[in-house]
Amino acid sequence: MSAVVEQLARFRGTVWIPELLLRRGLPLALASLQLDERGAIVDLDSPPVLTAQGLRPSRVATRQRAITQPQALAIYRAGAAAIRWWSTFESLWTNVTVFDRASRHLRIEEVRPLGPRDEVVLEAGDFLGMTPG
Repeated sequence: MSAVVEQLARFRGTVWIPELLLRRGLPLALASLQLDERGAIVDLDSPPVLTAQGLRPSRVATRQRAITQPQALAIYRAGAAAIRWWSTFESLWTNVTVFDRASRHLRIEEVRPLGPRDEVVLEAGDFLGMTPG
């Protein structure tokens, strides 16, 4: 859900039209990926992990990229395959940022284009206060 909200966030409070699901003329799609057990995920929702990384929740859960990008770079340089973190829009949604080194540990399970009647699209529009067009 958070990936769809992040794509539609710039249209917050506007009238929802199907063209919002296009980027450069191509439809937005949602992919399900599986990371095998060899891909280490640094879980930034875990207090022991935060402590081990020298991070504080108040410094991780921020929209200030000048703070979060150096944190991600340090975790990347330490060899992680991915980072689990909170969505910038809703703390109940988590995201996983997968680094390029993890590509050999990934398997694509499903890719589907998003449509105007997809439940996740409707929920994202509702969350962002978008009215149907």
